[in-house]
Amino acid sequence: MDIFSFGPIAAILDATYGLVTGLSDALAPVAGTLGGLLAVVVLTVLVRALLIPVGMSQVRAEYNRRRLAPHLAELQRKHGKDRELLTRKTMELYQREKVSPFAGMLPLLAQLPVISLVYAVFTHPMISGHANALLGEHVFGAPLGTSFVGLTSAGAAVWPAMVVYLVVLAMIAIVTTVSRRVLTLPQQEGAAGQTPVGLVRAMSFLPYVTVVFAAFVPLAAAIYILTSTAWTVAERFTLRRLLDPARHRPDGRIEPSAAR
Repeated sequence: MDIFSFGPIAAILDATYGLVTGLSDALAPVAGTLGGLLAVVVLTVLVRALLIPVGMSQVRAEYNRRRLAPHLAELQRKHGKDRELLTRKTMELYQREKVSPFAGMLPLLAQLPVISLVYAVFTHPMISGHANALLGEHVFGAPLGTSFVGLTSAGAAVWPAMVVYLVVLAMIAIVTTVSRRVLTLPQQEGAAGQTPVGLVRAMSFLPYVTVVFAAFVPLAAAIYILTSTAWTVAERFTLRRLLDPARHRPDGRIEPSAAR
């Protein structure tokens, strides 16, 4: 059963389709055949703008994890052999400091429904009983509704369009590399505590899975991923400076309550 045929979800999908087609039509006089691409970019920017408070929560969570890292390491040293006691003491520390261990996951979880809708909008030939006109949208000959993997199975005749996909995948890889070098590695190493540096660096390569994922989804969804990833880099870079606790507490030390 297609989940997008379920009444409420079908209505949301139809509304998303209406929004994307409306944006595409509005941009067509200026963008021409790139209206569909720009519609996805505008949609992404609107979604990410709405999620700025969630991004702020994630940045605060990063600083809190760094702030609590030495005390978590101390709890591990004292109670590492008693997993139940260690878990309880760890949760007590989080509760005392009013820190959620899951705050950093919010931006990703909040975007999953959106990227699922973008995927569905560009893969369903029929939406709420009417034909999906977006499947006819192209970017320099590359269909927005076809994935890179799907295009490769069509043979050499589609090579010119494949260049568009390769460029998008390369740009995702470049933005991911910038994010890893400028944002991910410094933050992970600063909060690593007792975690081996080698393991921290190995985990920092996980974002590259996004490039592989982007190769299997429609080009429209890959453009959403590219735009969202670029937004994340710029947003995180800005928010880390605006929310840096060192601006307010030069010593950067944890409150005494966490040391108990």
